[in-house]
Amino acid sequence: MNDWPDGWSDDNRSNRYGRGSAGAQPESARVMRQVRRGPAAPAPGQGAPPYGAGVPRQPSYVDGQGHDEGQGYDNGYDSGYNTGHVYGNGPGGPQGPGGGDAYPRRPAPNWRRRIKWTAITLVTALVVVSVGTYFWADSKLHRDVDLSKVIDRPETGEGTNYLIVGSDSRAGMSAEEKKKLHTGSAEGKRTDSMMILHTGSNGSTLLSLPRDSNVTIPKFQGSESGKIKGPLGPNKLNAAYAFDGPTLLVRTIEYNTGLHIDHYVEIGFAGFAGIVDAVGGVEMTLDQGFKDKYSGADFKAGKQTLNGEQALAFVRTRHAFAASDLQRTKNQQKFLAALAHQVATPSTVLNPFKLYPTMGAGLDSLVVDKDMSLWDLADMFWAMKGVTSGDGTSMNMPISGSSGGNLVWDKAKVKTLVDELKNDEKVTVTGN
Repeated sequence: MNDWPDGWSDDNRSNRYGRGSAGAQPESARVMRQVRRGPAAPAPGQGAPPYGAGVPRQPSYVDGQGHDEGQGYDNGYDSGYNTGHVYGNGPGGPQGPGGGDAYPRRPAPNWRRRIKWTAITLVTALVVVSVGTYFWADSKLHRDVDLSKVIDRPETGEGTNYLIVGSDSRAGMSAEEKKKLHTGSAEGKRTDSMMILHTGSNGSTLLSLPRDSNVTIPKFQGSESGKIKGPLGPNKLNAAYAFDGPTLLVRTIEYNTGLHIDHYVEIGFAGFAGIVDAVGGVEMTLDQGFKDKYSGADFKAGKQTLNGEQALAFVRTRHAFAASDLQRTKNQQKFLAALAHQVATPSTVLNPFKLYPTMGAGLDSLVVDKDMSLWDLADMFWAMKGVTSGDGTSMNMPISGSSGGNLVWDKAKVKTLVDELKNDEKVTVTGN
């Protein structure tokens, strides 16, 4: 049986390649640009076509200029197949039908646009973190002191006056912690340190008030009852806090100095030690060593790093010194200078693993007045850092002598000092 189409036998096959070409050589590979079908085969019963014409015409290939490769376009045409240019032979690499690149090149990166969006992303992230940190820190402040309950207040002067109090509060401390920190287990709260920090346009002044100062406790409005009480007469300054807390302490200081207190800040034993530990300890250089079994102090002379327990013992020690209360206030100022320097170093500020624990330890243990904002707190911190670093005045309240073991203020010097602070003038008075 002959399987070939009509008019085509095995005898008349040649080496042609099914396209009906009469060429003697096989067709070279062609780039398939456009396929065009030939006419259909003759219907049954019709005469056989001329030699070679009975074979169905195979697809022909039309180039980009309309030339049919099946119509003798072989002469002089190089498809480029043998040279490796399958899709074109342009010098720039593969080309498409229109002469362009078959694979368009990636455009050069727009660095200006990338830098712009990177900067926007970083600024947005910074704003989000800053806002989040602000609300987190603000929520930790204990605004428990209502200064509106203080009666008969002096007029507000220039600048801002902060009353900074270190109390012996043992709130939240376990028996083990009390033993470790040598705080004892006394009920209630007393003030271990009191300082007035004045900030203004003529520099800042840090004024320490000895807790054994001999003062008059005037009449006052009870913080709980709201009733007018007193006066309680001559007493130690820290007794005012023991009688009725922060508001009576503010009332007593304002009454005995004539200086208006704008903000109140208090920190307890545990919070103070926690800040020191969170910052990684505070480096101190001591001129002489000393011991105090009451505070747990046991120090040698020279440079050393104090942890929270040691720092608390250092600022509380008074039995180891002849002028007990005055020396203690000097040690407190010295330590605060070292602590402020340590907190403000780049190793703390730029390290979130140190900064946030330090902020958390401090804010958790702070008690402030109801009008205190984070901006006020930051202003107080930077002013204290400046003073303790030498940019300002640090001094004790001027003392003229003692009475019954209590320290008596020098009234003339105190009046001059208070006038200078109220008018935000440069302080000329020196303290003990």
